[in-house]
Amino acid sequence: MPPDISSPLDKRDWIAGLEKGLSIIESFDDANPRLTASQAGQRCGMTRTAARRYLLTLAHLGYVDTDGKLFWLTPRVLRLGQSYLESARLPRIVQPFLQRITAGTQEIAYVSVLDGDETVYIARNGSNRSMNTGFVLGARVPAQVTAAGILLLSLGDAAYFDHWLEHVQLKAFTSYTITSKDRLRVECARIRAQGWSMSEQQLELNYRGVAVPLIDRHGNLIGGLNVSMPMNHESSDDAVARVLPVLQETARAMRNLI
Repeated sequence: MPPDISSPLDKRDWIAGLEKGLSIIESFDDANPRLTASQAGQRCGMTRTAARRYLLTLAHLGYVDTDGKLFWLTPRVLRLGQSYLESARLPRIVQPFLQRITAGTQEIAYVSVLDGDETVYIARNGSNRSMNTGFVLGARVPAQVTAAGILLLSLGDAAYFDHWLEHVQLKAFTSYTITSKDRLRVECARIRAQGWSMSEQQLELNYRGVAVPLIDRHGNLIGGLNVSMPMNHESSDDAVARVLPVLQETARAMRNLI
């Protein structure tokens, strides 16, 4: 879910250097895999000199490599995400349940959480398919184009959703991607009313996802439980009838354990 910023951190406890170091790491993405110090500084709102110091420190620690001009991330950065997957309780608890879903549907099963306006996949079970987007552990995609993401946006905090929708730029990934904010608002209202979601060809052609909410024992929405599948010749109604009961039953079984 979106971070809680209702209780500002005391200025005495704020470490600006840590914030800036993390922002440097996050400045690299698929469109910017290699950056100069100037480019990294521009993306992080700092001077070239400051960015270079952070980059050289990260290089010394093994998180960044450089040829003297360009900088790029090293595999050591994956340790940060792996630490979460190994230490967090949720990914470990859900794994047996994902195996149950895969056995019952013959589809890839996932648990996803919302991080800002992105869906992050923290657990999965099932064999790989030839999806260009490949939902590996830790994969992040815009929430509105995934079944779990649009579900979490729809069922989450209404004020956050309104603020997000006001400022988001809806990118088209396929010719079916919803890019109208009015249409997306209607779709989210429908999802909110029925309590589950289906997303078809929003991120990749000929693929659909179905998702249900993961609710903990205290009634809090903590993530989405979903399957992803090729559409083949199966109708939407048939797909929902086949996988939704399995997802709902599994989510109910998990409630007292999370």
